[in-house]
Amino acid sequence: MTGTWLDAIKWNAEGLVPAIAQEAATGRVLMQAWMNREALAATAERGEAVYWSRSRARLWHKGEQSGHVQKVREIRTDCDQDVVLLSVEQVGNIACHTGRHACFYRRLEDGRWREVEPVLKPPGEIYA
Repeated sequence: MTGTWLDAIKWNAEGLVPAIAQEAATGRVLMQAWMNREALAATAERGEAVYWSRSRARLWHKGEQSGHVQKVREIRTDCDQDVVLLSVEQVGNIACHTGRHACFYRRLEDGRWREVEPVLKPPGEIYA
């Protein structure tokens, strides 16, 4: 897993880097997750998003259960090389485990968080 491009990433103390998945066709931010070195290398190799699940403490191939994979069109890093940006095609149009198109479905309105995006498919039907 050595390689100069991986060495250039500024991993945090836990060996992780934040990764933002952005829809290639619209520019909309779909989700944020974490990657370790192995996840980023696997993403580049497979052409599909692979993240590090902090709650499960293992690699997580996005869509491994739901089928809603993210086909990676481009991988970028920011100027400090401490954030990764994935330009993706979201298969199935659902990126969020809640059954929504994107994870950013709450908007601050009048001092309260309001859900402003519909559930496209109930999670119970996605994760049987």
